[in-house]
Amino acid sequence: MPDLPTVELPGGRIEYDDVPAGSARGELAPLLFLHEGLGSVGLWRGFHQRVAAATGRRAVAYSRFGHGYSDLPREKRTPRFMHDEAATVVPALCSALGLERPVLVGHSDGASIALLRAAAAPGDVAGLVVLAPHAFVEDAGHGGVEQARRAYTEGDLRTRMARHHRDPDATFWNWNDVWLDDAFRDWDIRPELSAITCPVLAVQGTADPYGTVAHVEAVRDAAGGPVELLVLDCGHAPHLERPDVTEQTVVTFLGTVAT
Repeated sequence: MPDLPTVELPGGRIEYDDVPAGSARGELAPLLFLHEGLGSVGLWRGFHQRVAAATGRRAVAYSRFGHGYSDLPREKRTPRFMHDEAATVVPALCSALGLERPVLVGHSDGASIALLRAAAAPGDVAGLVVLAPHAFVEDAGHGGVEQARRAYTEGDLRTRMARHHRDPDATFWNWNDVWLDDAFRDWDIRPELSAITCPVLAVQGTADPYGTVAHVEAVRDAAGGPVELLVLDCGHAPHLERPDVTEQTVVTFLGTVAT
């Protein structure tokens, strides 16, 4: 989606899609959508727009640096890249676009970033929707990342990614290299989850190649606020593979998050 507006943040310009709130619904907390490891605004496939339409809430989706048509990152990512995104980019974007106490809606890596932001600044987050979040590195998920590398170097993944990213090589390797870095094997955010006090909806597929239900169960068991779980018979993208039940559950959950 190369024609989206961009905003200047520390580190460069990022693209975003801003869906305005429905009539007389501006008092509700806005939604900020955080995409997966190989994602972008366009790869939400309109999910953020549909949720905005169903709830009347303002919804913003953005592409992280190196994704979609946002600027490339200026430095190589480290195993703390999700912490860094939560600590710097998310608050800077919220400030630039006037998003006050948003509900963070994240998928995969974006869900982990959402969890980290809510843990670090609980007063700044009204609620969380986390789709296939990562709470730690498990062998099953590591195998999925290795398979993605083979699909990129030997299959057609690079060709498919080139339709959605300015530089598919930068997008892929900035994600894949970190996840397969030996230093990343000890990545574990479970000790930080107890600081989350806002309501959480956590969604997980039982056939997800990147993680098991242990991740949403970790959120349920560790978070300091109420957590609702939805486990579906699907893979890594419940909002795309089981759209009807996922969207309805998300909309119903957001109906309980008033501000």
